[in-house]
Amino acid sequence: KGRNARNWVSPAGNLYVSLLLTDAAPPAHIAELSFVLSLALRDAVLTASGLHDTGALTLKWPNDLMAEGAKTAGLLLEGGRGAGHDFIVAGFGVNIVSHPDGTTHRATHLTALGLTIDRDGLLAALSDAVTARLVQWNRGANFAAIRRDWLAHAHGFGGPLRVATLAETFEGTFAGLDDTGRLIVETAGGVRTVSAGDVFPLASAEHAA
Repeated sequence: KGRNARNWVSPAGNLYVSLLLTDAAPPAHIAELSFVLSLALRDAVLTASGLHDTGALTLKWPNDLMAEGAKTAGLLLEGGRGAGHDFIVAGFGVNIVSHPDGTTHRATHLTALGLTIDRDGLLAALSDAVTARLVQWNRGANFAAIRRDWLAHAHGFGGPLRVATLAETFEGTFAGLDDTGRLIVETAGGVRTVSAGDVFPLASAEHAA
């Protein structure tokens, strides 16, 4: 399933995998996993594809993997409590050989970009990358490094964007992330921070209009 009960399609040939994390971090740091795991996802695709142009893959806030401006992978985090422990289930979906049509954000798949990726090889690379990024993060103690790495590959950083929350839609400039991972947007009315919502990068001409 997708975020906010959106439909999710799972045709054969793509990678769909879930990761269960028990007591991953103190509650105040759990939301940071979006950035930790999206970085791991990017690392894994680069490793599995042998892609050297690392600028070809970017990250759209908070956790979508973009290729040539289109979504090619994403993840969904859900939490709960069982057997006396807090847990998080992270579901990954990677468009390897196909992608859905009619999506909110333009989508693509990796083979359409000329990348050759073995699904099992990608899963192994993802396992290694997740382990490495979780160690780097250190249960939230080193989120500053994760934040820095994520911003280095951020899609649309410094450019115009539209933000749609459950309450409103507004436009501004993608100015960065705060120290908890909230999106910082500079608007005509001042600086705003966003903790949840859909982000749509805009062309400069569209923004000016």
